[in-house]
Parts: sequence; C-alpha cells; structure tokens
Amino acid sequence: MLKKNSKTCIEIFPPPKVRFLKKKLSKPMIMQKNMKFPALTTAQMIEVDRLMIEVYGISLLRMMENAGRNLAEMALRMLKERGTGKSVAILCGAGNNGGGGMVAARHLHNRGADVHLIRVGDRPLKEIPAQQWEILAKMGLGNEPDFNLVDANLIIDAMIGYGLKGNPRAGVAKFIEKANASGKPILSLDAPSGLDTSSGTPGKPCIHARNTLTLALPKVGLITKSAKEVVGDLYLADISVPPELYKNLGLVVEPLFFQDTIIKISNSGEENV
Repeated sequence: MLKKNSKTCIEIFPPPKVRFLKKKLSKPMIMQKNMKFPALTTAQMIEVDRLMIEVYGISLLRMMENAGRNLAEMALRMLKERGTGKSVAILCGAGNNGGGGMVAARHLHNRGADVHLIRVGDRPLKEIPAQQWEILAKMGLGNEPDFNLVDANLIIDAMIGYGLKGNPRAGVAKFIEKANASGKPILSLDAPSGLDTSSGTPGKPCIHARNTLTLALPKVGLITKSAKEVVGDLYLADISVPPELYKNLGLVVEPLFFQDTIIKISNSGEENV
C-alpha cells in the first residue's frame, strides 16, 4: 500500500547541461523524511536513458516494460485495486511514452479491466511502441478513436512524456481537451501531456492530472508552482536505474524503492517552488 509522506521540501540550484558520463551535476534536491534525492532537467533524463542503454545494456524495451507495469499498478490503486469491470481509456502517443501506455494496457487487460486504446496524433509509431501495438492487436485490442471518454472510470495519459517543446500539436491537443472536459480522473505517465518538464510551464492545452507517475527521478518542471495544478499528486516509479549510473553522474541517490516500486513524493496541495 502507498504510505502518506511528509511535506516535500525542495532546494533549487542552477540546472546544468549534461552529456557525458563523468560530468558532475548541480541539481534541485527533494528532501523527504530522512531521504533526499535530485530532480532532473529534461537534458539530464535524456542522458540517464542514454547511459541505461549504451553503458549498462538495459534496453528500451525493458525500461518500457518496467514503466508500463508500474503504470498499470498505479491505475489499479486508483481503481481501488480492482480491474474487473472497470473501464480504462488509454491515450497513446507515437513515442516511448505511448509505448509505456501500451504495456499498461496489456497488464490491465490481463487483470480484467475493460481497456480502450486510443492512438493520438498522426505520426507513425516508433519501433518499440510498434512492437507493443502488435502484441495488443494479437490480444484483440485495437484503436478506438471514437470512444467516449466520459464512459471511462479512469483515463491514462500516455501521449507525450518529457520530450515536449512548445505547445502540443493539433491532433494531441484535441484529446487533451477531451480528457480534461470529461471530468474523469486522469493518470499521467512521467508528466502531464503539454507540460514543459524543464521549466514547469503548462502548454496550451495541458492535461490536468489527478495523479502523475514520473519515472526514475522527478523532473524539475514537475515540482514548480506553475505545474502544481496540472501535475496533481506526484508519484515516483522504479524503472531499475542502477545506483552506479547516478553515482557516475555525480548524483547522490539513496535507495528509494526498498518498500515499494511506487512512492508518493508530493500532494497537489503542497506548496512547491
């Protein structure tokens, strides 16, 4: 079960540009109970992903599976641990964030949820998300662009993630607006679609999530005052980043997931920086 944590305190330092393994990083620090851990800029998270694949041999497919399984678990907690008979709409983009949503769709389907997949945007799927889509097709799950989001018990936002620059494109913007207008609880993967994860500036439009499940470490933009209303309650999920990777980047990260693969790090009502 998720445990309620104490008020999050955040200490801000100038964000660096990160590209190399031995680069020492300045970083925002989140302090919680007796633990503290850094928040990453978008550039830093890109570097973590790169090192996972190129140095440690942890494939994108494996990271996506970890992310999607935790996303499904978070969804089930929002549904009071019951998937059977619950309707879950999953908005999937063409990139890796969408792939995580597709993995979650598989796990939720296997747990008895009534899953409705909605492919968002007109870009072709990237290679690994395309593999996930093929798996779902063999399970009898396909695109339902006309599904009415009002009929869902939960909406999962897996459209954009942390890579956004500027406002969402028209095809994505349409579904952001539909999701927000539905009045249904929204769970965002990594970041609410439409949010700049470095500056914390919400785009026009931007998902207003009830909960956001971010991956590995929080992104700087998620803990800003400007992002508070769109992030909702912020949770952190384990995607198996080795502690040695953080150490080589000059980051001090204590063991975070010794009790659970998902931890709560802030409430929407808390005052962030």
